[in-house]
Amino acid sequence: MIRTALAQMNLTVGDIEGNTGLLISTLKSAESAGAQMVATPELGVTGYPPEDLLLKRSFVDANLEAVAAIAESTGELLAVVGFVDREGDHLFNAAAICHSGNLIGVYRKQLLPNYGVFDEDRYFEPGREHLLIETNAGVIGVCICEDAWSPRGPVVTQGDAGAQLVVNINASPFHKNKGAQRAQMLCERARRADASIVYVNMVGGQDELVFDGGSLVISPEGEVLSRAAQFEETLALADVPLGSSVPKGVSVRRIQATLPSPPGGPPSLVLEPEPAPEREIYEGLMLGLGDYVRKNGFQDVIIGLSGGIDSSLTAAIAVDAVGAEHVLGLSMPSDFSSSHSVDDAVELASNLGIDLLKIPIADVYHSYLQALEGGFGATEAGIAEENLQARVRGNLLMAASNRYGHLVIATGNKSEMACGYSTLYGDMAGGLALLKDVFKTEVYALSRYRNAIGHVIPETVLIKPPSAELRLDQRDDDSLPPYDVLDPILEAYIERDAGVADIVGMGFDRETVETVIALVDRAEYKRRQAPPGPKMTSKAFGRDRRLPITNRWREGGPFEFPSRSVGAEGYEESDL
Repeated sequence: MIRTALAQMNLTVGDIEGNTGLLISTLKSAESAGAQMVATPELGVTGYPPEDLLLKRSFVDANLEAVAAIAESTGELLAVVGFVDREGDHLFNAAAICHSGNLIGVYRKQLLPNYGVFDEDRYFEPGREHLLIETNAGVIGVCICEDAWSPRGPVVTQGDAGAQLVVNINASPFHKNKGAQRAQMLCERARRADASIVYVNMVGGQDELVFDGGSLVISPEGEVLSRAAQFEETLALADVPLGSSVPKGVSVRRIQATLPSPPGGPPSLVLEPEPAPEREIYEGLMLGLGDYVRKNGFQDVIIGLSGGIDSSLTAAIAVDAVGAEHVLGLSMPSDFSSSHSVDDAVELASNLGIDLLKIPIADVYHSYLQALEGGFGATEAGIAEENLQARVRGNLLMAASNRYGHLVIATGNKSEMACGYSTLYGDMAGGLALLKDVFKTEVYALSRYRNAIGHVIPETVLIKPPSAELRLDQRDDDSLPPYDVLDPILEAYIERDAGVADIVGMGFDRETVETVIALVDRAEYKRRQAPPGPKMTSKAFGRDRRLPITNRWREGGPFEFPSRSVGAEGYEESDL
């Protein structure tokens, strides 16, 4: 066995000095804890993903200087550290193998993902060479993230070359249900390679991405021996068993290292249970919001509280992420806001312990209407007048942000974002759209999950029909199908690229399906102007789903320009 420290770390893109300090202190903590080896996340020196920072030579130079300093700081334990390697004009996503104050070897990632949120072909060249570390305790292989996903990739090659244990360092972004998929894949690789796998994953938020940790130790028999907690930094120790090490004639480069003897006594082996789906998503949203706020230099956030379910959940997550003292609610009732919505916002703020400002918008709204009538003439009230209210609220939120320096958190969900049931420069205003990748039905499930922990969202919010309250007696289902019908259609079309026939085959009405798809297609220009939001599903808007705005392809029928007339149902409405 090799006593291994799995360093599940929260690192920051571009903070090479800060990341280096964290890595060095983590290596020292691992050695003090009696580890013989420590594994740290992919591209830990630079943070992941560094994107076009990699085009700056000074950035890559600083990263190379940092990994040299990290190597110099290592004692007797073996350390695997992610960094950017360079050869001439070529860059490589690489792992530094550090031991006794020296950089004794470098492994370069061979399989570069270029799908979904990944764009590694833009920056890196693939590695070509394997290496094994022959130690007094066993034979160790090293690979990086995607290298483990191929059934004939580096894990298997290194196992066939004699590796008894393979270290796989990762910056693997979270989406729901991914944990079980990862574990199943790693178990298959371990059995095929006849080697244990030490899977170490980054943790933390980076723009739209959330890294969930969940680091694993897999036995050569394909059994999960250890699972670290999700969404938390940790240094987990595990005595990792070794595979049989029967080389199958594969020739690879080999380096030598002598590991220290482990101390007596058991390591702190942890096997965390797989979390429930609502908990996983809720904690992912907390981490994504908290890190976005902290890593971008904010302290406080402001949220428009309408008394609806979306803003209520957003506020609850914000309080859990950054603390009640750092959350400000802004209530902006209009002529169409019901008394219970205002009361619900007040009750929510009280339950959460946050300050609540109340700025009625009726007078401002009517001044806009007077200006419109004076400039354009009198017309029957319609979409333009409804959206004015959302834009007044957006202006007030941004004014408060300018006054106090708070970050505005937009409250729209994925169902609304998909269908364009939102107002540009209104409820879409903000620095982060927390629920951008959360369907409306999931908003209700997450709200009930939060209330089960501690009741903060008023029950009336959970049971009343959702409404934008921009006209008298308005309901969301006046313009959209019921969410329990809408969301499965959206999930199939957006996340699985299903066509009309496929979705109709799932049991949905063709006219409804065609209407929903048309709404999604023509709202692309809106989504392109939306704030970023943390990725929770397998295909989020933005980094995952990249469609042209100017686009005459229409699923299931001929292209037709959408109606731009005043009152075009569902075309531009708001749910703030």
